[in-house]
Amino acid sequence: MSHLSAAEVDAIAAKVERFVRDVVAPYERDPRCGAHGPSEELVLELRALARKAGVMTPHILPDGRHLTQAQTAIVLQKSGLSPLGPVACNTAAPDEGNMYLLGKVGSPEQKARFLDQLVSGDSRSAFFMTEPAEEGGAGSDPSMMKTTAKLDGNHWVISGRKAFITGAEGAKVGIVMAKSDDGACMFLVDLPDPAIRIERVLDTIDSSMPGGHAVISIENLRVPADQMLGESGEGFKYAQVRLSPARLSHCMRWFGAATRAHEIASDYACRRHAFGKPLVDHEGVGFMLAENLIDLKQAELMIAWCAGVLDTGALGTVESSMTKVAVSEALMRVADRCVQVMGGTGVSGDTIVEQVFREIRAFRIYDGPTEVHKWSLAKKIKRDHRHAQEQAQEKIAQGAAA
Repeated sequence: MSHLSAAEVDAIAAKVERFVRDVVAPYERDPRCGAHGPSEELVLELRALARKAGVMTPHILPDGRHLTQAQTAIVLQKSGLSPLGPVACNTAAPDEGNMYLLGKVGSPEQKARFLDQLVSGDSRSAFFMTEPAEEGGAGSDPSMMKTTAKLDGNHWVISGRKAFITGAEGAKVGIVMAKSDDGACMFLVDLPDPAIRIERVLDTIDSSMPGGHAVISIENLRVPADQMLGESGEGFKYAQVRLSPARLSHCMRWFGAATRAHEIASDYACRRHAFGKPLVDHEGVGFMLAENLIDLKQAELMIAWCAGVLDTGALGTVESSMTKVAVSEALMRVADRCVQVMGGTGVSGDTIVEQVFREIRAFRIYDGPTEVHKWSLAKKIKRDHRHAQEQAQEKIAQGAAA
């Protein structure tokens, strides 16, 4: 982790913000932004501009040190001010989470081969975990995983199907989850590979991630044993290393997007007149924008709180669940109000407000739907209650024995 001063981190964030607002935002109307994300040509063009501006992968320092989670939040919130910002600055999912995981678990050889090309922004990656629901595969419950890995000499042979694999089309690095006789495993693979076939790229509500979200068939993929990430059967443990920071970085990026949408809606409300005065002077509109400020501040504070927990070295599973729910729901309210304030313009493509609304609606699903996180938190409440009751009974027993 870095030991940068607050001023140094603020300088990085300011540099990222200037780049995203001044250089990246004008590309939002580029015809190469399609239904399945920006084209590969556009990604390469934006990243070349990011390198020139000195903001490529700003959360990882040139010497390989990673900013703390609290510092990362400051920078990634600025990269999210445009839907194209994370792609340009190389702070986007799934690459950001995959870089974090490889940095924590990968061997020196694996880092040199797979991580370096991601940090440089020369390659994109994909994380192959989710499986088709109609086949009873893994989704929010990864223990339902159907994809298998069998050892054959000094290679693992992997077969199965995956779904909603973000960025698979065009990715050069893959992390594939499969189950061996020992349990869940992760494997690093070079892409493309003829054994990994993209069946189709799904039409989804969001459109900011390069390569979209694909359904994948994996047939007898042979992976050298030294490309297993970590140990056989430890895949779920490694997934937990990745999940909490990845949940939080989603919150960071979309916080930036919601902030920008609020800026656009506020500008519209102050300029647009109806019924004899600016829209902002009508309480129905002004109050919606006021509520946006409240939700944005609460979201910012939740992100900072969770980042602080992760920076202690804790897994932060509970805290990241709470933050993911609170922030995704708050930002959805912000985005919805922005659309409402802007009326017909809000549902058009004339500004990014409509896209931000779509992206944040998807965010409420990604990295665990709100309901799954609430269910997990309810289980914690039950565990804590049972533990408290057991402790009370133990004290009573001790008192009786005395």
